[in-house]
Amino acid sequence: MQHLLGRKGAARIALIPPEVLQALNDGLLPTVNLNEFLALDLPRLARAVAGHIGVDPQAERLADALAMLAAFRPVKRHEHVARAFYDLVEPRSDRDALAHALATHASDVARSWAAQWVMFSALSLPRKLEAVRRFAADPHFAVRETAWMAVRDEVAGDLDQAVALLVPWVRDADANIRRFASELTRPRGVWCTQIEPLKREPWRGLPLIEPLRADPSLYVRNSVANWLNDASKTQPEWVEQVCTRWLRESAGPHTAYIARRGMRSFPETP
Repeated sequence: MQHLLGRKGAARIALIPPEVLQALNDGLLPTVNLNEFLALDLPRLARAVAGHIGVDPQAERLADALAMLAAFRPVKRHEHVARAFYDLVEPRSDRDALAHALATHASDVARSWAAQWVMFSALSLPRKLEAVRRFAADPHFAVRETAWMAVRDEVAGDLDQAVALLVPWVRDADANIRRFASELTRPRGVWCTQIEPLKREPWRGLPLIEPLRADPSLYVRNSVANWLNDASKTQPEWVEQVCTRWLRESAGPHTAYIARRGMRSFPETP
């Protein structure tokens, strides 16, 4: 599989080489773009991953989940597969070993299922953030996106605690961890629960974005800019005040980039 790891993703699903598609469906490769993700034979992949981690590929709970996938949107299908794996593994005495096997699987999709397990647990918010951290730092973009979505509802339900817990994250040496804290708390976000308190009072999230106002990572800067753009839909004056202050206190191209993109929804001045 090594010769396939550095490939460029096909521009269309029909152009995905058969060798690549087979390896993806067998859980031997991570996807590299959306076309590969959409081309997956999900039941085949799920059964392959089950075998890899020590779960019966023909287990009734998994079979039931796979049988009803067509009734759901593509992204929601993965949540049902993840839940089936969780239900099969949770009662087992070796569940920690199985969870580790899924969380370190070669397939980014399998690791994303492991990240979603955080959604199903009864852990407290601090413990959930601790559990999801490894996925927030994952080398694959899809796993990182799954990670923040897995705890989004809890963050929306206990915003002040979440902000306090995430403050150390925005000072982490890993750009993926810093970006996670910003992306997780975007007031609106994309295809996710909106955080109503932050739409009304975005200043409550300032402890998380203030330290990132001149971040060296473009990945982080784009997230902070999107955070501000979200907030500008409901509190444009506050966003303008923050950006003006940042530009005054932290003159430099990184801050200027964030401010410009953060205010991109503002009406253009004649």
